[in-house]
Amino acid sequence: MTSELLDQALVEEATKKSGLIWVRGAGVPARALWHVWHEGAACVVGDGPGEQPLSGLADGGPAEVTVRSKDKGGRLVTWPAKVVELASGSEAWQAAVAELKGKRLNAPDGEAMPERWARECRVLRLEPAGTPAPLPDGSLAEAPLPSPATTRRPVPAGLPRLLFKRKRGRG
Repeated sequence: MTSELLDQALVEEATKKSGLIWVRGAGVPARALWHVWHEGAACVVGDGPGEQPLSGLADGGPAEVTVRSKDKGGRLVTWPAKVVELASGSEAWQAAVAELKGKRLNAPDGEAMPERWARECRVLRLEPAGTPAPLPDGSLAEAPLPSPATTRRPVPAGLPRLLFKRKRGRG
């Protein structure tokens, strides 16, 4: 019983304090999602225009949540989750959206955000469902997912001269 309580406390505290969680749904690679911890679960919103993608997360399905340290970025805990989609407008949906609204950065519509989420997005609860996985021995690093946000371009020709130019002493 004590081990279960410690596992529950670890999952809750680590997830509350982390700004991002890495969520792996059925058949899709893990992706970073912003979230809030609300009433015993991580709540996320997405799948609408301008919101984070929630691919692979289906109501009633499994997910794997990995929580990283906010300051060092290392893995703290990985826990299994059950995905629960909240019905738009329900009491649980309204409570979760009230928490999510305060954490959403750079929203294009401000106070109208909950109405847009009700029309165009999904709000999911990722409820802990089992014991956390043991920490891995080796690296689990993967190549980044393809994204239209990639901005890598060739280095401008004059940049090396600017960066490595020697300062001449006066005298």
